[in-house]
Amino acid sequence: MGLKKQLGMGIMSAVLGTTLISGGTYAYFSSTEATNNTFAAGTLDLAVDPTTIIEVDNLKPGDSVIRNFELQNNGSLDIDKVLLETNYHITDANGDNVEDFGEHIEVEFLYNADKLDEVIYKTTLADLKEMTPEAVNDSVFLPAFGEEGLEAGTIDDLVVKFNFIDNGDDQNQFQGDSLSLEWTFNAMQEAGDDK
Repeated sequence: MGLKKQLGMGIMSAVLGTTLISGGTYAYFSSTEATNNTFAAGTLDLAVDPTTIIEVDNLKPGDSVIRNFELQNNGSLDIDKVLLETNYHITDANGDNVEDFGEHIEVEFLYNADKLDEVIYKTTLADLKEMTPEAVNDSVFLPAFGEEGLEAGTIDDLVVKFNFIDNGDDQNQFQGDSLSLEWTFNAMQEAGDDK
C-alpha cells in the first residue's frame, strides 16, 4: 500500500472515529418522572365594621362620645400589625380659628365595652395625626391584640372615646365648626416561615 493510500485511510479512520464519538448513539437505561407542584399565596384581608365610626352633631366643650368598632381579619394569613394613619379636615364656619380644632378633640382607645375606664392610649387628634403608623401600632394595637396580632378568621372589638376638651378658656372660635376624620387602617403580615 502506498503512502497516499495509507494517509487517506488514516484520515478516513479519524473522521469516522470523530463522527462516532460526537454523533454516535449510546445504549443506556433511563427513567423519567414528572411532578406537578403548586404555589398558592394566602390572603391578607382587614375589614372595619362599621366603616363610619363616628358621626355626631351639636358637640360642646366637655361632651364625650363612645363608639365601638370591629377589626376583622377575613383573610387566610395572620395579621402581625395594624397601622393607623389619621387625617382630618376642618371646616371653619366663621373663619376665626386661631387654633387647630383637632387639638381640642381627645381620643381614648379603651380595652373593651365592659371596662370603659381602662384606657389603652390617650392623645388628641392633632397629636395622633402627627404620629407614625408604627407608633400607633405600638401604643394602641399591640396592647389591644397582644403579641399574637390578629389571627386569620378572628374579630377584635375596639372601643374609642372622643372628648371635646373643655379647657376652661374661651373656645368660641369653634362654634359651628366641623371636623371630618379619616382613619386608614393598614394590615401587615407576619414574617415568613419555613414551610
